[in-house]
Amino acid sequence: MSRHVVFLDRRAVTVSLRSPAFPHQWQEYPHTSPELTIERLQGAQIAITNRVAITEAVLDAVPTLELVAVAATGYEHVDVAACQERGVAVCNVRDWSVSVPEHVFALTLALRRQLPSYMRAVQQGRWQASPTYGFLLEPLPITLAGTTLGIIGHGTLGKQVAALAQAFGMQTVIAEHRGAPRLRPGRTAFEEVLARSQVLVILCPLNPSTRNLIGTAELVLMRPDALLINCARGGIVDEAALAGALLRGELGGAGVDVLSQEPPTQGTPLLELDLPNLILTPHMAFASVQSIETLAEQLMGNLEAFVAGQPRHLVTTA
Repeated sequence: MSRHVVFLDRRAVTVSLRSPAFPHQWQEYPHTSPELTIERLQGAQIAITNRVAITEAVLDAVPTLELVAVAATGYEHVDVAACQERGVAVCNVRDWSVSVPEHVFALTLALRRQLPSYMRAVQQGRWQASPTYGFLLEPLPITLAGTTLGIIGHGTLGKQVAALAQAFGMQTVIAEHRGAPRLRPGRTAFEEVLARSQVLVILCPLNPSTRNLIGTAELVLMRPDALLINCARGGIVDEAALAGALLRGELGGAGVDVLSQEPPTQGTPLLELDLPNLILTPHMAFASVQSIETLAEQLMGNLEAFVAGQPRHLVTTA
């Protein structure tokens, strides 16, 4: 049986894709707007989506659909419960981005070493005018060695970040879920992690329990010299609260790769700031040649496994 496969936002995977090893009809679009999703999926058995929403309305309008293959790890744009009710499988890709942990430390090191401030000083001619061989700003940078790194979200990426932290001579603490009645082995209470961390890294998924997980109340618990690094999803951190804390000098700095609206066409309080202790990158922590090639191969493997009757990386609401 030939499968009709539709990739709704092919532009998201910026490498070549091999042809899946089963009879198929392949159709792809660089991007698909919400009003075109139903039309483009007509007759399809397999939908591939990176960020195009698959809603209950889409599922009702495309009864031929058998599989929604998410070309990413996050699947908050897919109504998984509605898929389950209709017998439509959902799968995602996992453990594919080797670059996110590196990006976490790129942001951390840039902030701790005050690279934006030093670059600006050189551009302003302050080093050139120095009476000595070097030029230093006050306060001096803080090393990572001997400091504490807290991790919210201890999946594959969290474990990789912890391993890199150990190489830098940092102590790591892993946050338990907020409000959990008991601590799992190796976990530390959520509020204690906030209070102890000199670098707090967010790598958890976005879901109802993690939306606005870090807001004003949580930022108040953090050390005034702490860094907040978010390479997970926008919406986990309250952007207005973070902007306010940075403006008031209540936080040492922030490295942010994700925003609650992407692209941020309506703006965000963070985009309005021009601070040397805030670094924004445009949701590109995942991006590297090796990572995208791994994602592409795993995506094709997910399709083949499903068609072979051995689905893998299935997502459920349970």
